[in-house]
Amino acid sequence: MKRMSLFEFEDFRWFPGGLRECLTLYIAAMHRVLGTERVLAPLLARALKAASTDRVVDLCSGGGGPLLETTARLAADHGLRPSVTLTDLYPNTDAASRINAAGDAAQVRYHASPVDAGQVPDALQGVRTMVCSFHHMPPPVARSILQDAFEKRQALCVLEISDNSQPRWLWWTAFPIGMLMVLLLTPFVRPLRLRQVLLTYALPVLPLFIAWDGAVSNARTYTEEDLRELLAGLEAPDYRWEITRPRAPGAPATMLTLVGLPGTRTET
Repeated sequence: MKRMSLFEFEDFRWFPGGLRECLTLYIAAMHRVLGTERVLAPLLARALKAASTDRVVDLCSGGGGPLLETTARLAADHGLRPSVTLTDLYPNTDAASRINAAGDAAQVRYHASPVDAGQVPDALQGVRTMVCSFHHMPPPVARSILQDAFEKRQALCVLEISDNSQPRWLWWTAFPIGMLMVLLLTPFVRPLRLRQVLLTYALPVLPLFIAWDGAVSNARTYTEEDLRELLAGLEAPDYRWEITRPRAPGAPATMLTLVGLPGTRTET
């Protein structure tokens, strides 16, 4: 596989919760700037219709990611208002409290208990989504996530903002660019707390953590060939896999998506 096995700070259980919250809020702001919801919404609309469901289970949600914007896009562009459950192996308690208090509980809620993406509880039914999180999973775990969705005939939408098709050395140029982007995009973080500002500009530890994790994310992203290797043997007449490389309007590069759909078989 081209994917490299490296570490990201937010993967570690010991990583301070306050810093993790700042990272996930920044990532959510980045998704808004990139317009990730404009790519995710049509994929999710197809998956909801194929699975004949009005429920979405977002895995590895962190601080919420682009799902909140995506639900608005689904309503505006596709006339769909699914109920969305955000989950994580390490639930973001601050984000959960904020989303559950401010959101429409009938449409978006944050599940407070840990959820393993490779063993989703049967009580959580619906289209599964993984936005910029699949690359965190080593191959055996990634395979278990795909297999769990396949065996339970649950639709799955995986989206990565990088397709890792460039030469490996090129991704490390993303480190200085990433630091600059943190300085430029932090004012767009919502909610923007004093902690986020201080740790970005006064004591700039966040630019270092975010730039490292961003560069490593590129190197850890599964390529199309990697995905096909992971999917080997997960085939059935009533379940199909689709791999695409869409580009959001104005985005600097293509994204990579993997969608698993229950229904009539077609070739990937």
